[in-house]
Amino acid sequence: MHGTGLISSLSALNVGGTVILLPPGSFDAERLWDTAEREGATRITIVGQAFAQPMLAALDAEPQRWNLACVRMIGSSGTMWGRENKLGLLRHLPQAQMSDSFSSSEAFGMAQSITTVDGETATGRFQLTPTCAVFTEDGRRVQPGSGERGRVAIGGHIPLGYYKDPTKSAETFPVYEGERWSVPGDWATVEADGTIVILGRGSQCINTGGEKVFPEEVEEVLKTHPRVLDAAVTGVPDPRFGERIVALVHLHASGEDDEDVLRDHVRRNLAPYKAPRHVLAVPAITRLANGKLDYQAVKAAARQRLAGEGVHIHDNP
Repeated sequence: MHGTGLISSLSALNVGGTVILLPPGSFDAERLWDTAEREGATRITIVGQAFAQPMLAALDAEPQRWNLACVRMIGSSGTMWGRENKLGLLRHLPQAQMSDSFSSSEAFGMAQSITTVDGETATGRFQLTPTCAVFTEDGRRVQPGSGERGRVAIGGHIPLGYYKDPTKSAETFPVYEGERWSVPGDWATVEADGTIVILGRGSQCINTGGEKVFPEEVEEVLKTHPRVLDAAVTGVPDPRFGERIVALVHLHASGEDDEDVLRDHVRRNLAPYKAPRHVLAVPAITRLANGKLDYQAVKAAARQRLAGEGVHIHDNP
């Protein structure tokens, strides 16, 4: 289902630890906290906001119910994990670290960020591991502070390739600087201090008026607004700009001015062209069973909502 669970389980067993699994069925945050308290769990492994949000909601609803002093770390990998949620969990678990890993099945251990009560790393910003680098599409290493975009790559012990798929293997495991690298497709910039800022997966990039916009960076800004529980961003066809940006948002409480307020919030934090043309309130954000966003379903939902509101989508030829 997901490499995060497998790798974290093997890591624990390799050092003589115990792996605690919740019973099968839908995720239940209260059951998770009950189990963590009863078993004395020291680390909890999740996949981003889909799990972290109900975990925080349960603690906020009953802050005195559980004694969770045993929990030393909550680790997430595979999808973005919002800053506000991390800080919220730390209000209840001040002794714990919130570990956000940037990895994939093809490129394990690329980078990591840690948030504690004593300090934090901005969401989407990570410290590269020694075997990682960022390369442009033509194979040049991105220099720190240059502002240039590139794809994150990891060397060292990497897969040989995809089974019986030499074309995809050649695309994902290119040779740069005389070495094989694993390049799963995540774009980033490199700051002057050597940290990277994740922009998003190239396959989801929105091209609006010739400008490239990564859904993840807009989603993370939207989720910093106090009204927003969760967000998903996609592109739909536009006759003038090629694509227009549409945001689906799950709100704490809705208001008549939500669209303008949230669009202005994005403009204050990102370049104006990255602000969504449409902001649509939804009862929940569609995610896959592994916690990642289902961008195909998000795009379909955006088109359906816009059509229902009388907005005509001009499919590009």
